[in-house]
Amino acid sequence: MNIHEYQTKELFRSYGMPVPEGRMAHSANKAVSVAEQVGGDGWVVKAQIHAGGRGKAGGVQLARSLDEVQQHAENLIGSRLVTKQTGEMGRMVNRVLVEQMQQIDKEYYLGLVIDRASQRITLIASASGGMDIEEVAAATPEQVINEVVDPAVGLQDFQCRKVAAAIGLSGKQIIKVGRVMKQLYRCFRDKDALMVEINPLVTTQDGQFLALDGKMSFDGNALFRQPEIADLRDFDEEDPKEVEASGHDLNYIALDGGVGCIVNGAGLAMATMDAISLYGGRPANFLDVGGGASPEKIANAFRIVLEGPNVKVLLLNIYAGINRCDWIAEGTVKAMADQAIEVPIVVRLAGTNLEAGRKILSESGLDYIHADRLSDAAEKAVRAVNGEVV
Repeated sequence: MNIHEYQTKELFRSYGMPVPEGRMAHSANKAVSVAEQVGGDGWVVKAQIHAGGRGKAGGVQLARSLDEVQQHAENLIGSRLVTKQTGEMGRMVNRVLVEQMQQIDKEYYLGLVIDRASQRITLIASASGGMDIEEVAAATPEQVINEVVDPAVGLQDFQCRKVAAAIGLSGKQIIKVGRVMKQLYRCFRDKDALMVEINPLVTTQDGQFLALDGKMSFDGNALFRQPEIADLRDFDEEDPKEVEASGHDLNYIALDGGVGCIVNGAGLAMATMDAISLYGGRPANFLDVGGGASPEKIANAFRIVLEGPNVKVLLLNIYAGINRCDWIAEGTVKAMADQAIEVPIVVRLAGTNLEAGRKILSESGLDYIHADRLSDAAEKAVRAVNGEVV
């Protein structure tokens, strides 16, 4: 789960991290009011969407007067912002963050992630922070410093000093940025985060460190013990079908291919998508119905997948263990009877109560394409997408 920059900075503030004075606004008038409250002789108006690259896309505007604050807010709120991370459709801007403008001396990058290789939290830092950090990492990876944290003892002072020195800091700067690193680590650990970054972390002309931008994402499986984080979820920033699917306990991610997938188990779902690609097709989604899928759950999965605008064929691939093939078959019959399905459906069942499931499908009188193996199912689905007779 992702949150907005202004929410991230509120979390930073609660852990004592230095952030610019600012507030969120849903309207241009409110933006002006916020600028008056935070004071200063200049402000930054920042579009709030769950995507990076806002600065290059025009989503971050500088204002030298209250009139400019209002104008920038009016232009941003209600517009669609297109960045490298949003796709060509962009994201609707429903709010802006208004902050005091800062006199920046130097920009750095600071972040924490879960490193899958070491299976530990890893501190990442660079002396080349700002909008082009991805290009820096790709072109000059030696400028990106990684420090793995031992979970038994947490982030240590000597590690903070080591990283700070590696990015060119010295003297009191090392002490100040070390404090920020420790605070960031505590926030990351306490809130079950998967990623947190400050880009840029800046030094101002008066020698202070400030988190000029902030981004956080969280482990959705841990939200049951983080209710205050769960309350920050912005459903407007998520695919409506993904939100609806989560309400039915379905793991769904929309993609842009033509083969709609309904599968049980994340591993089998990934293998199914690979098989579709192997035969020259592209999956329209990832969908894991999980264990113990009821007929109602299968029917909901059909409906959600078929709402995808690019779906030309539906592939149902079930290897029943905890699930049962007769449950899956009942759900398939229910879905095909209750919904106007206009695309071919390929069904591959295996595992618990297989014969009972096949009998339910064969006696239903419904039109579907039978497959015995994953490779067979993927090949038939791709042929159907291409308009071939299967």
